[in-house]
Amino acid sequence: MSTLLYSLGRWSYRHPWRVLVSWLLLLVIAGGAFALFGKGTSNSFSIPGTEAQAGLEQLNRSFPQASGTSAQFIVVAPDGSSVEDDAFKTGIEQTITDIEGLDGVLAVTDPYNEMVTGLISDDETAALVRLQFDGEATDVPESTKTKLHEMTDELGASLPEGTEVVLGGDLFALSVPGITLTEGVGLLIALFVLIVTFRSIRMAGLPLASAVIGVALSLSLIMLSTAFATISSTTPLLALMLGLAVGIDYALFIMARHQDQVRAGEDPEESAARATGTAGSAVVFAGITVLIALIGLGFANIPFLTVMGIAAAVSVAIAVLVAITLTPAFLGLVKGRVVGWKRREPRGRRRAAQQRALQQGADVADGRPSHVGADAASAAPAGPQAQEAHAATGATARRGFATRWVGLVTRHPVVTTVAVVLGLGIIAIPAASLALALPNAGMLPKDDPARVSYDLVAEHFGPGFNGPLVLTGTIVTSTDPLGLMQDLGDEISTLPGVETVALAVPNETADTGIVQVIPTTAPDDPATADLVRELRGLHDHFLDEYGIDLKVTGFTAVAIDISDRLGEALVPFGVFVVGLSLILLAIVFRSIWVPITAAAGYLLSVVAAFGVVAAVFEWGWGADLLHVTKVGPIISFMPIVAMGVLFGLAMDYQVFLVSRMREDYVHARRALDGHSSRQPRDIALGAVRSGFTASARVVTAAAVIMFAVFAAFVPEGDSSLKPIALGLSVGIAIDAFIVRMTLVPAVMALLGDKAWWLPKWLDRLLPHFDIEGEAVERERALADWPEPETTAAIVASDLSLVERDVVVFEGVSLRVEPGGALVVAGADEIATRAMLLTIAGRIDSTGGRLRVAGHLLPGRSAWVRAHVGVALLAEADDPVAELRRAVRGRTGIVVIDGVDRITDPVTRDRLASVLWDASLEASVTVVVSTGDAANALPLLAAAGHPDAPFIELVAPNATAPAHSTTEVNA
Repeated sequence: MSTLLYSLGRWSYRHPWRVLVSWLLLLVIAGGAFALFGKGTSNSFSIPGTEAQAGLEQLNRSFPQASGTSAQFIVVAPDGSSVEDDAFKTGIEQTITDIEGLDGVLAVTDPYNEMVTGLISDDETAALVRLQFDGEATDVPESTKTKLHEMTDELGASLPEGTEVVLGGDLFALSVPGITLTEGVGLLIALFVLIVTFRSIRMAGLPLASAVIGVALSLSLIMLSTAFATISSTTPLLALMLGLAVGIDYALFIMARHQDQVRAGEDPEESAARATGTAGSAVVFAGITVLIALIGLGFANIPFLTVMGIAAAVSVAIAVLVAITLTPAFLGLVKGRVVGWKRREPRGRRRAAQQRALQQGADVADGRPSHVGADAASAAPAGPQAQEAHAATGATARRGFATRWVGLVTRHPVVTTVAVVLGLGIIAIPAASLALALPNAGMLPKDDPARVSYDLVAEHFGPGFNGPLVLTGTIVTSTDPLGLMQDLGDEISTLPGVETVALAVPNETADTGIVQVIPTTAPDDPATADLVRELRGLHDHFLDEYGIDLKVTGFTAVAIDISDRLGEALVPFGVFVVGLSLILLAIVFRSIWVPITAAAGYLLSVVAAFGVVAAVFEWGWGADLLHVTKVGPIISFMPIVAMGVLFGLAMDYQVFLVSRMREDYVHARRALDGHSSRQPRDIALGAVRSGFTASARVVTAAAVIMFAVFAAFVPEGDSSLKPIALGLSVGIAIDAFIVRMTLVPAVMALLGDKAWWLPKWLDRLLPHFDIEGEAVERERALADWPEPETTAAIVASDLSLVERDVVVFEGVSLRVEPGGALVVAGADEIATRAMLLTIAGRIDSTGGRLRVAGHLLPGRSAWVRAHVGVALLAEADDPVAELRRAVRGRTGIVVIDGVDRITDPVTRDRLASVLWDASLEASVTVVVSTGDAANALPLLAAAGHPDAPFIELVAPNATAPAHSTTEVNA
């Protein structure tokens, strides 16, 4: 991965305009396609497999008048007047007649109808008119909505002065969130942080530019997908928040590494490639964790939430791709102008830094290396003492606070750990009262007409009138459908929590009955959810008593089912993301304790963030300051979305912070190599401090930027998005500054060198992910091996392979020029085949050096696998066809195993012919494995390689367990 990104970064640096124009062209195409085919977002929610959804589908088939979305308008008479007066009655009934003729309106309930009760308040000061539409809210024509507003406005104007006529209901309950100027404040804060971090206005603008391009493209693609998928209106804003935050941060990580390297004197092109290969590898890994967590939102099995997760994942994926391509391209545009202005330190601090640097050099000379980051060391002048002194000077001068902070928390690790855990535990206390609900009109701004209608209905009729429940079932076997429904309604009206039964009637064909229940509590009140569960608990009783299979449905019941499903999904989703973090971090850090501390820290961050959200939105602390329109339950999918997003971002900080600690620890252990009396625990502590100091500046800037971007959506954000934005902003601040930059160093100091312990069996089982760019550093160090611009097709030095403590081969040194041939002979078939597969990039060697077609292995094994043909003749049904497949295409090297098994002279001749034909088209280098070199030489001679040399892999025995060879040049 790191070597691939290294090459990609170099190519992007050299061809900046191609990269930039390509991204802009994609943006134009996606934006144009959205403008032509996009259909807009939807605010409808459904949840297949639940009783409420099944009930809606049944109503849609047999009772369409009650299955679609609904609306209502309330008429409130001025003081001293009654809605029973003729002026009110005439005006309202005329308006009802006009509304019934609108497109999409199925039915309008007249409060003055003798068959209707409960729609005129007890004090006769208010009348409620209900409207039923065909289909969901998105199916209602905009013209109908406009006409409804006009008609109710005209009604209000025609009634006595002081009368309130307000339109509301489910049709107008959800607002379409938009972008306000407040969100721009987040970008301004991000720009300021970038300027301070880079000390360059030019550099500060590049991460913002790349993030904006990535977000614009992702939003265009998301909106384009509305042409064939249902996208909730919250989805684009969530993608916008995430895309901006991670887009800026990912570019920041790469550019900060590049700037440090250029300041140290490295060539800008080489630095851009190296930064993309090292920091870019961490960016890819961090992006993958976010992607998996977002896609994991499908655990809840709720379609709109799954789509939301996929859309947000698309935004993050594009941010990663933009970061590893457009970022080095921007660096190619600015070339070496990335250093920024130099900040002068006070004279006293400079003198102290110089003295510490000299002492640091003395320590190195005595075999006591300072544990500075690899990049800091490589940025120094020549010589180990000068490097360490330079790094120490930079660390002290530029990162003084970070050095003092990590020194403080690691000197008192027990106190720090206990304080952080207790403090976050206290902050998390309000999370125990967290209640979930889908958004309704009661969460809209107080001056919104739908919110005004909601409040007036609750005031004059009771809160339950804003969220009636619908019970429906088949009554085709009943001989008295009217009496049956009347008896059923009478019994339900006696249940606790039921205000009244507004309707209990069969449909026109008398095969389906419907009961409309008005609860005593509001739609988002937990007591309403309890009533729904009680009604469902009486299912068997109603079936036995009345012979009707009742289902509880309606908008309120659907919302309750979604909230319950999301609540149930939190634990398995939490297990999924925590388990995932354990596995991924174990792969990256080759450690058991680092993943455990990371996962525990993530859980602390999540529950603390939930505690703050609950304190604001349910306890009302600071609600007015944050413009919370209504204190109460929060949107149902906030916890699971916040858990998914925070998981990915927490892993970002863990990776960028702890990877530098591991890098310093590994380099320090290698530098000592047994020549120092320092204890491993002291080395580990030094690595924690130096790694923290080296990465704290960038991690701090990244966290502040993310906090600013998320927090900007809180004050004026959409009511659905506001709790998510608050949870993410608080979670980011807690996770970055309290958990990752305080708790983690303290715990790492407590663990010492045990932090990097991993059982050998698990180390063999886990795949390797080069997140620290070690392959890039190795490739740079061996750039001139075996000689600059080498012409060798294959060259190896002291190559070895050890599997499960068993030496397969070792000490292999060879060189094969283009068009040459080599025979690998040996009695051990496993060893000879392993040797060929190592050359072909299918197996990674465990020691030595190997370069194939100019590419250093194992870092470039992906390229080698694609360009080196492999023919395993022993297992092939048709050996000739197998060899043809191996040599076709752009193959310049082919390895052939199993020549011994081909005894038929005709087949051997055909194999030689295939090799001969391939060599006529292009120069083909051939490597053959065999038990006896004599078996392969005739084949190679017939193919044009009569003098092919061979190497002999010695079979293992009790006294010489290793396979060894002497150096062979071909």
